[in-house]
Amino acid sequence: MTAGGNPTDAESSGPLDAFRRFFALERDVLVLSVAMFAFSLGFQMTNRFLPEYMVALGASGFAVGLFGTFGNVISAVYPYPGGAVSDRLGSRYALTLFGLLSTLGFGVWLVAPTLGAVDVAGVVVEPWVWIFVGLVLAQAWKSFGLGATFAVVKQATDPSRLAAGFASTETFRRTAFLVGPVLAAVLIGFRTEFTASFRLVLAVGVAVGALGTLVQHVLYDASGDSFGDSFAGVEEIRRDLREMPAPLRPLLVGDTLVRFANGMVYVFFVLVVTQFFQVGLETTVALGGFSYDVSLSPQAFFGYLLGVEMLVALLIMVPASKLSERVGLKPVVAVGFAVYAVFPVVLIYAPALAGSVLPLSAVMVAVFAFSGLRFAGLPSHKALIVGPAESGSGGRVTGTYYLLRNTVVIPSAAVGGYLWDFVSPEVAFTVAAVIGLVGTGYFLAFGKEFEAYA
Repeated sequence: MTAGGNPTDAESSGPLDAFRRFFALERDVLVLSVAMFAFSLGFQMTNRFLPEYMVALGASGFAVGLFGTFGNVISAVYPYPGGAVSDRLGSRYALTLFGLLSTLGFGVWLVAPTLGAVDVAGVVVEPWVWIFVGLVLAQAWKSFGLGATFAVVKQATDPSRLAAGFASTETFRRTAFLVGPVLAAVLIGFRTEFTASFRLVLAVGVAVGALGTLVQHVLYDASGDSFGDSFAGVEEIRRDLREMPAPLRPLLVGDTLVRFANGMVYVFFVLVVTQFFQVGLETTVALGGFSYDVSLSPQAFFGYLLGVEMLVALLIMVPASKLSERVGLKPVVAVGFAVYAVFPVVLIYAPALAGSVLPLSAVMVAVFAFSGLRFAGLPSHKALIVGPAESGSGGRVTGTYYLLRNTVVIPSAAVGGYLWDFVSPEVAFTVAAVIGLVGTGYFLAFGKEFEAYA
């Protein structure tokens, strides 16, 4: 947490205490977190449903996998220059630019169906291709701004309290991960035709992105920014790779394998619910002598499942970060990696194994609640990344780390898409779990603890 914080708050470990500590943060981190909330709301309302949107616009399962790989390319390319720009120019103007680009990307997704198929030199460009174009823009704040967000929190937080600092801001941001999918589910329920209802969601995403950009530009105080050197190009990237703090290297290897596994199947989670199992929710709720029929389409039900996942995440992150101050960062990060690793097989096989005992919808709720446990290690993971960085270079260290990790992860979704389309979903998810377990084991064997937590 920030230096000079209330000791009583420091001893608290509940989710509500995270919000109290959050509102006691320095202004820069507070404003940044409000912007993070806005863009996270926009992303979580839209991004998890994009594979279904693409299929509705005519894309195949393999095309969805290519979309995931394209997103991985962007995630690999964007963070390093984003971190370098942040270190050089300061966070305020960098994040404002990234916010405007992201909002424009939401707008491209919104108008994609109206653009229709376009004939380019005899080649027909289908409407779902515009989803790729929108991603180039929409990913800007999330990926370009990554280094800036890490650097701002590091500037305002004592090294021994980094996990708690990230937990407070992350808990607030993750609230948007809870609200976003549920709000999307409500909006999707307004129309029976998914494409029409999802465009309502995208319109709200545009509005939220514009508001978040305005708030961060007007209220952010740039006077406390620390500035690094200017970006010297590829040679600087090579230098940063050579000088990466030693504790990050085993973390990077394990994290990369886990993320490769997750990347193979992540874009298909929505399709598992909406197409593979085709599970919605049909029930009757009795309240105060009245009964209400609840009927959710698979698409809307998926939104509520994401809400369950994030509710568990919000409840677990702060206690887990508090636990990391007693047992260290490494064990908490390892638990998160393990849940990441096994979730694919839990999702694809649990409904078949438990479906004879419980309703399929109840099994899915339990599965996504389990998925929320993977976020237990997220604040500690971020602290383990940025902790060893020197002052003024937090953005570049973070950018370098994610450049390496995301470059290796690039083909993961295409591999998963190939297995999904041409072999079977079960094989795709099983292979992903095996790779994730290898990464978790490597980190357990060779991972290093951050000195401030040792």
